[in-house]
This record gives sequence, structure tokens and C-alpha cells, in this order.
Amino acid sequence: MTLKFTDLRFMRYGEKAIKKAILETWDNPHPGHDYEINICFPEFTCLCPRSGYPDFATIKIMYIPNKKIVELKSLKLYLNSFRNVYFSHEDATNTIYSELKKRLNPKFLEVIGDFNPRGNVKTIVRVSSEKKSI
Repeated sequence: MTLKFTDLRFMRYGEKAIKKAILETWDNPHPGHDYEINICFPEFTCLCPRSGYPDFATIKIMYIPNKKIVELKSLKLYLNSFRNVYFSHEDATNTIYSELKKRLNPKFLEVIGDFNPRGNVKTIVRVSSEKKSI
């Protein structure tokens, strides 16, 4: 008997939770205040679209909320859903940024994908709602 890991009957509870992941938001409890939320996710993984090798990164999210804030468990599951998907560093970081921007409509948002070196090359991708001088 061959197990199919995409079959919910054979998946572990964490795999099932990741498969069903929906990025959730909550109402901002202090909409009258401008405050900064920093989130660090040090165990991000995705697959290289060219080689299929895993890429590892720390995803850093900083935002100033407007009316909504992100629910952290749903964010964790959403970020874990990238682990078996082929994404370049740039695509992964920009996809996370776009989804958070769409769901939260924050006053400010920055997502940094700080990828571990592979083949002696380190990549850091920064996507921000603020233009940075180059």
C-alpha cells in the first residue's frame, strides 16, 4: 500500500491545518493609535522553482495597522503553506506582501525575506509601501 500524503486520511494534524490555512484578520483594538507590529518567522521554507531544492529564510513583517490586524496562528499556517511550493525568493516575499496588503490595508507595511545562503549566495528581498532611495 502506497501512502498518498495529499490524501487527508494520511496527513498529520499539522499538515491538515496548513492545507486548510486561511489568512485571518481581527479588528484593530486601538484604531486611534499609530503603533508598530513586528513579526518574525524564522522557519520559512519554499522550493526553488529551478532546482527543486529547499530554500530557508526568516520572514520579517512590520506594519502599522489601520482597521485590521493579522491573527498570528493563521499567519503561521499561511507562511507554512509555502513549504512545498516552487517560489523564487522575490516571488515568495512579494506574494506575502501583496496578500497582507490586501487583507489588512495597513498604514504602512514592510516584508523582508532574509534567505539563507545557498551556493554561497545570500539574498535579502525587501518589499515596502514606502519608497526607498537606491
